[in-house]
Amino acid sequence: MLHADEEEDINKVLRYFSYEHFYVIYCKFWELDTDHDFLIDKENLIRYGNHALTYRIVDRIFSQVPRKFTSKVEGKMGYEDFVYFIIAEEDKSSEPSLEYWFKCIDLDGNGVITRNEMQFFYEEQLHRMECMAQEPVLFEDILCQMIDMIKPENESFITLRDLKGSKLSGSVFNILFNLNKFMAYETRDNILVYVGTNQERENPTLTEWDHFAHREYIRLSMEDDVEDASNGSAEVWDESLEAPF
Repeated sequence: MLHADEEEDINKVLRYFSYEHFYVIYCKFWELDTDHDFLIDKENLIRYGNHALTYRIVDRIFSQVPRKFTSKVEGKMGYEDFVYFIIAEEDKSSEPSLEYWFKCIDLDGNGVITRNEMQFFYEEQLHRMECMAQEPVLFEDILCQMIDMIKPENESFITLRDLKGSKLSGSVFNILFNLNKFMAYETRDNILVYVGTNQERENPTLTEWDHFAHREYIRLSMEDDVEDASNGSAEVWDESLEAPF
């Protein structure tokens, strides 16, 4: 509280409260919550990130295995539950996020992720690639790639400890259940890699979530500005009035 009080620009205080972070999370939730009852179901969540996630991973989230919902309505996720989900989804480098997704993939809850469990989730990705006329990447090939990325102590399964010891764990989860991020990873080019590396050099203290929230805040703000202009509000704007946000 003292840090937040002493800092003149509240947007620089990211660890405790950030208006940018709140704005992005709230807008994302509002977009999915079509009836605006502050609850979202599976069909709402499947639209997240332009239908990026698989039905199988959404089913696991709603089974409340990674985290029990605070929502008291059966089959519905509340705003607080969505906050945990979106931060876990957009920053797969943090330990809470790795734990969240590990529990989702570990179907039998025995503390290890096996080849069969990974194949179960990847099957839907493969089907989606075929439907989109994308060249499918066979599971055997992708399994070798994931093992190389994680370098587990025992190559017959992956533990949470293995994932926490690798910087590429987030990409493994994307391969298994986020098609958009998987395809972006597969078709990544030097420019994207260069930009990402530069961001890390310029702001080494910022997390993947911080970068995501900042990009989305700018995009959402620009959309709001365009909408205001199209509604004619730009013409009647009184500069003496302070903007509400």
